[in-house]
Amino acid sequence: MRDDQKPGHFAMENIMENAALLKAIIENAIDGIITIDDRGKVESINPAACILFGRSPEEVIGNNITMLMPAPYKEQHDEYIHRYQRTGEPHIIGIGREVIGLRKDGTKFPFRLGVSEVQFSGRKIYAGFIHDTSHQREAEERLKEYAAHLEDLVEKRTHSLNDFVIALQRAKEEVSQSLEKEKELGQLKSRFVSMASHEFRTPLSTIQLSVSLIERYAQAFESPNINKHVVKIKHAVGNLTTILNDFLSLEKLEAGKVEPSFIRFDLVKLAEEITEEMQVVTKQNQSIIYQHTGISNMVNLDQNLLKNCIFNLVSNAIKYSGENTFIEFNTEINDQNCIVTIKDNGIGIPETDQKHLFEAFFRAHNTGNIPGTGLGLNIVARYASLMNGKVDFKSSVNHGTIFTISFPIQ
Repeated sequence: MRDDQKPGHFAMENIMENAALLKAIIENAIDGIITIDDRGKVESINPAACILFGRSPEEVIGNNITMLMPAPYKEQHDEYIHRYQRTGEPHIIGIGREVIGLRKDGTKFPFRLGVSEVQFSGRKIYAGFIHDTSHQREAEERLKEYAAHLEDLVEKRTHSLNDFVIALQRAKEEVSQSLEKEKELGQLKSRFVSMASHEFRTPLSTIQLSVSLIERYAQAFESPNINKHVVKIKHAVGNLTTILNDFLSLEKLEAGKVEPSFIRFDLVKLAEEITEEMQVVTKQNQSIIYQHTGISNMVNLDQNLLKNCIFNLVSNAIKYSGENTFIEFNTEINDQNCIVTIKDNGIGIPETDQKHLFEAFFRAHNTGNIPGTGLGLNIVARYASLMNGKVDFKSSVNHGTIFTISFPIQ
């Protein structure tokens, strides 16, 4: 048997082939790979790491790894190794972390570092795996800037719309003393509603879409700052949409364009659907508790108008109540009436304000910075009246409010 046919010869060939394969993998790896001894001296560096740090192998091998680190990492590195050798407690070894690298030209760049301990020929070698995160950081910063830009845009739109609302309120106060002035107010509101519908809805839709895209693309970065801005923008867009919807509803009512369409439907099913939808927009640990009592589930009312009334009242209960509270939502059908009740434990309504509560544009003095147009309850009362119903309430400051809408059973 020739020497090249002996088992030992084949084993040696396999070892050499494996070593060549391992070297090829390291030399062609996308990420940087550096090995150091237990004193921190560099033993090897692959081409990818040379490119990242802007250095040749000859400049690095034999020198301490700290030459590739800026302060304070440079001062901390050797202590990390010594502490690990003394205590066996890993601060870097086996734990991925974000660090900063120092190029030859003095520039710095972020990368993710993973360090492994390797036992080789009776000694310890530490292998560092370096993944450049510069592009990821840049993309994250661009997303932050885009989110901030959108937030500024929404804020400007909000101020603009609020200015229009204030101007409209002043106009109403000035022209309400004569029929001619009332006519002018109606024309002003019509122009405003028309303008708001066309000029604000399209930008709002664009902003909403852009925010959804940002939220989708930002998931990979898991950035709480981006998520915070996205939530703020969505909240602002929701407030603007609510304002527009209130004004459009009021305009249709005053123009006599709202006529109830009575149909027979399942009240419990509608109430359960509303509860599920509104629970999504509650504050932290707020819960909507729904319950029905009565001899039947069926009523004969305008389903859309009733849904709008309940949405308004439940939305107010959420808005004016704090976190960790319950909102009670009850429906009842008896021999004479269909009754809808919404009860909260919120800030309540001052007694001096209660007589004005259903007036258009009126808001209680204790609402503070809580957003609103002062139109919701006016719309609820008018929708209920169109269905031959009436709205009642009981309230006291800091002890909550109970709203009741009752409709006669025909």
